[in-house]
Amino acid sequence: MKKKLFGLVGILILATVLGACSNYKFKADTEYEIADFEVTDHRGETVTLDSLKGKPWLAMFIFTNCTTICQPMTYNMSVIQEELKERGVEDYNIVGFSVDPKTDTPEVLSEYLSRYKLADESKWHLVTNYDQTWIEQFGLNSFKTIVKMPAEGDQVLHASTFYLVDENGVAVKNYTGYSESEEGVPYDTIAIDMETLIEERLK
Repeated sequence: MKKKLFGLVGILILATVLGACSNYKFKADTEYEIADFEVTDHRGETVTLDSLKGKPWLAMFIFTNCTTICQPMTYNMSVIQEELKERGVEDYNIVGFSVDPKTDTPEVLSEYLSRYKLADESKWHLVTNYDQTWIEQFGLNSFKTIVKMPAEGDQVLHASTFYLVDENGVAVKNYTGYSESEEGVPYDTIAIDMETLIEERLK
């Protein structure tokens, strides 16, 4: 009798959890309209705001000579892509804006990205082909984030943030992209938000 009771309780709990997941509604935290841009990705292909529209995308700011947070951020983004793959989510892009465009040519960015095991490299765009002033102004105006080349040294100041941009080119949410704590980066939350945003777009 007790086994049957525990089994029934388990079924009820599972049903409640599944019901809560199916009723999850995406809620935007920000409303940053991304300015038009035309850049070149690590494959040498042109990427524009218009070419990205129609699908949501995840954005980050990194550079290949970074000695601190950029490699962990790129790895964390690859983990998020694994989560998306497991959920069957396919209709998205990942865009990494280089904050050191003078150094980060498409070839350098391609070599950098090749170090990572990616679920689907075709969805990635590590971009460059602009000057330092442009990326600093673009980061501030479009994503409300600081990008600054120091007067001395080559370690560009930038945030460790991931941004979720909707299919219309509006940054609607941001997340921690790097943390020394294993629980600091919300992999599941980002994947669920991306999945939900896509599902709501298709309704």
